[in-house]
Amino acid sequence: MNASELHQLLGAYVLGGLDPADSQRFEAHLKDCADCRTELAELESLPALLDALPVPDAVALTGSARPGVAPEPASSVPRTVLDELATRRRKLRRRWAAVVGAVAAASLALGVAAAPLLSQPPEPDASYSVQSGNGLQFSIDLARKTWGTELAVNGSKLPLDGTLSLWIRDRDGGEDRACAWTATPSGRVKVMGATPVQLASIASLELRDETQRAVAVITVP
Repeated sequence: MNASELHQLLGAYVLGGLDPADSQRFEAHLKDCADCRTELAELESLPALLDALPVPDAVALTGSARPGVAPEPASSVPRTVLDELATRRRKLRRRWAAVVGAVAAASLALGVAAAPLLSQPPEPDASYSVQSGNGLQFSIDLARKTWGTELAVNGSKLPLDGTLSLWIRDRDGGEDRACAWTATPSGRVKVMGATPVQLASIASLELRDETQRAVAVITVP
């Protein structure tokens, strides 16, 4: 895969759509490509903005509007979100349209399975966060399920190398790995995880690095 082909993976990388092999190839490319690093920094907040958009509105933002005529915003989308998206689109031009278009196309292809990705998630049953002196921030939303607990992980200033993992310790001393992911060059992550441990039985949540050293620990009261 040449440099031009790797550059085209940027949008999918930002949105977490690459398989592990392509993700590793693109991260290796990032070390030598200043242009990709610059565009990655500009697009890092894109997934959070897209989370606020229903699928039809994401599609509308990639459509070809008539010159001088602004697209009519959907009433369900906050005005501030649309204004920010419009500003980003003008700044990033073709790159913006390609990335949002890829999300919209993938969402339409997946149908109802993709809809939750672009809609507001339900309120969690519990939320916890921790911040360290070196700037690391790590928060987890937990939702009760009949089979256990679903977790939404959001972090920044995390380790930049290796594989990170989230471990659940129950009140009887048992452990379960809820999720794992490859560290990103930006130190940011937003992933989902799951554990068969019921919410009421969770004693602590522990973020571990490649060597299984605890990077952050959240104790559940």
